[in-house]
Amino acid sequence: MISGLFADSFVEAPFTGQRLTVRKAVMRDIPLVLDLINAYAAKGIMLPRTEFEMSEAIRDFVVVMHGPELLGCGALHFYSPGVGEIRSLAVHEHAKTKGVGRILVESLVREADLYELDVVFAFTYVVEFFNRVGFHVVERGVLPLKAWKDCLRCSKFSACDEIAVLRVLRPDRWSESQPQMWVHTASADDQFIQIPTPLPLTEIPSK
Repeated sequence: MISGLFADSFVEAPFTGQRLTVRKAVMRDIPLVLDLINAYAAKGIMLPRTEFEMSEAIRDFVVVMHGPELLGCGALHFYSPGVGEIRSLAVHEHAKTKGVGRILVESLVREADLYELDVVFAFTYVVEFFNRVGFHVVERGVLPLKAWKDCLRCSKFSACDEIAVLRVLRPDRWSESQPQMWVHTASADDQFIQIPTPLPLTEIPSK
């Protein structure tokens, strides 16, 4: 049930045994989430966020907490009745390699499934991580044009070095060979978006 999304859940961190809280973000989390996301943005890894943007998008977010401390965050954003994106996935440096990223992605995928999405996708530098949680690399052309609107703000838009990954939740309602069946009808704004050409894999800088 969708109502289950709003109940806190408790998990044990895989490698430390710490008792962590996984829950939907609330308004009081905004300063902590902003600090985490914008720290990555300063390194050119993520898009920066403002307080206004976070206030609008807070319902998309899930957080992992250890007591009052934010360990990581991630968001599920809808693009069409069947398609969502996992984005703004960030884990504090000291919490990396401790299973927090997996906890976040699994929570967001579970949410996507509760909303009966067909697929979820992400743009990432860490393909191996997403492979381990059920995603695979796809051509960018199968993604909704609206997915590129946020990219217009990125300094790397004309030479994007992120990789598109996708996880199918309902195979009977999804076919990569027929993306036009679920890509939304483009509005006037969307028609002017040119999908950036990704760099060849050999040219993608290591992070």
